[in-house]
Amino acid sequence: MNIVQRLEQRLGRTHARQRLGVEKDHEAQVFGQGINFFHLENWYSIHSFIRNSLRLVGLYGRGKRNTLDIQVRHNNINLPGLPAAFDGFTLLHLSDLHVDMHPDNEHAMIQRIMTLDYDVCVLTGDYRFKTFGPHEAALEGMKRIRSHLKDTVYGVLGNHDTVRMVPGLEEAGIQMLLNESATLERNGSVIHLVGIDDAHFFRADNIEKAAQDVPHDEISILLSHTPEIYRQAAHADFNLMLCGHTHGGQICLPGGYPVTLDARCPRSLSKGPWQHHNMLGYTSPGVGASVVSVRLNCPPEITLHHLHTA
Repeated sequence: MNIVQRLEQRLGRTHARQRLGVEKDHEAQVFGQGINFFHLENWYSIHSFIRNSLRLVGLYGRGKRNTLDIQVRHNNINLPGLPAAFDGFTLLHLSDLHVDMHPDNEHAMIQRIMTLDYDVCVLTGDYRFKTFGPHEAALEGMKRIRSHLKDTVYGVLGNHDTVRMVPGLEEAGIQMLLNESATLERNGSVIHLVGIDDAHFFRADNIEKAAQDVPHDEISILLSHTPEIYRQAAHADFNLMLCGHTHGGQICLPGGYPVTLDARCPRSLSKGPWQHHNMLGYTSPGVGASVVSVRLNCPPEITLHHLHTA
């Protein structure tokens, strides 16, 4: 069975062919497509300009070292209606790993992960560095990281990821949620984990389909690569949204103010906790780096979300 047949069997013919078709039509496209008109990550001639500019002002070495200084953040979340059985339930959140870009970052990530205590791990996309071309190195890196994670891992795809990675990721033990949901059970109580396909570049997200099996009166957590669909998510009655994509700006001014964001959303959603209407949210600044392997005033992050009854 070839990869197209496997994906059609896994995702359904329409979803699989839509995703594969968009990937083929728009590989390495700098302008147009997706939510944003301009895609800096695909303009490879500018990457060396950024690196050389940082060298010129003496910040490149520091920025490169900063990518290995991975912070572990604890985010306490009070959720009205959370079953008592889930009080203290902890989600390990990893986003924007870009594992094939910087081997030392992968090693530093694994060292941090091995010391952590959590119940379930969630991944919010961007496992590959480039947005097109070979994906085998990223897949091998994800397999190595997966071997250091606990039993239950869920993930969604990002704008850097090809849908062709899905069979390999799932064979490695990562349950991908592509406009799908999963039920987490604890002592007879349940909460729901919902994941959508990339909404930023491929526009393959479908919240209605993803949440079709989730009862309205039960707690639901949305995994999305990008925060850009926060309005739709809030009005779809999700209680919590976990996402990434922005890298928190990655290169920020003193005080952590991002120079630019590759996302059409308020800067208040660029990193850390936020709220829109009744939905709580958290945007991870990511554990990896994109475009250039540097971080300034925006350290890489592994997040532990601790759920509590309100």
